[in-house]
Amino acid sequence: MSDAVSLFGPWLQRWSLVADGAPIETPTSNLLPVTLDGAPAMLKLLKPSSDEGPGIAALGWFAGKGAVRVIAAEGDAVLMERAVGRRSLTAMAVGGEDEEAIRIIASVAKALHAPRPEPPELPTLTRRFRAMFRAGPEHAVLARCAETARRLIETSRESVVLHGDLHHENVLDSPRGWVAIDPKGVAGERAYDVANLFLNPAGVERLVLDRARAVRLAAIVSEELALDPARVLGFAFAHAGLSAAWCIEDGIDPRIAIEAAEMLEPLAQPSAG
Repeated sequence: MSDAVSLFGPWLQRWSLVADGAPIETPTSNLLPVTLDGAPAMLKLLKPSSDEGPGIAALGWFAGKGAVRVIAAEGDAVLMERAVGRRSLTAMAVGGEDEEAIRIIASVAKALHAPRPEPPELPTLTRRFRAMFRAGPEHAVLARCAETARRLIETSRESVVLHGDLHHENVLDSPRGWVAIDPKGVAGERAYDVANLFLNPAGVERLVLDRARAVRLAAIVSEELALDPARVLGFAFAHAGLSAAWCIEDGIDPRIAIEAAEMLEPLAQPSAG
């Protein structure tokens, strides 16, 4: 507890906050539920090794449209609106409402991608995929994922501010509707921002590895967001390889991501030009 006091204490005092729960630690940050004038909020402190700086910039640029609002930010500290609704998109998906959950996430993506002036400078998709571009030959499918990623990036006709990590656990229920949390902050094509949906809900293999579900998912997000289905599926295939490459780097079993990539590859064959 003394560590938490020393870590969060200065920010509680600086922003007149009251702790409202136990600290939460992730690989990249330390978080503390708080209240500000009685209203729920979340205090987030990035670790020195964190790569989430672009995500904080993106969150501020979204300005509460499709994402939690930034209340205050200074250096590696950010105070955000806390989503306190009880509904869960993961619970919906595994409980038979998968398509409804996908439509909700698509509506959030639409709000995030709406044009706004002066976008921040963010890492590109080329940088995003670098782990896969430098991956070794352990799995042949990764080379084909990398080839697809390069082709899609080279033929892209747009670059907008992307969340970069949209999935069921990063879109939360709140009093003002569904809102995204924890963006990575990436500049690139909108079709990439729905790629992670094909690997989620995390660990639910009966959905993630279901070819018919992947086809339905691509059709839904393409219709909702006016996207080219071929590029949606292409980015889904490429991102599955990227997820596998990240797993390999972190010493995590990449099996599900590899099998998802192999399942998606035939669907990603149509021209993405």
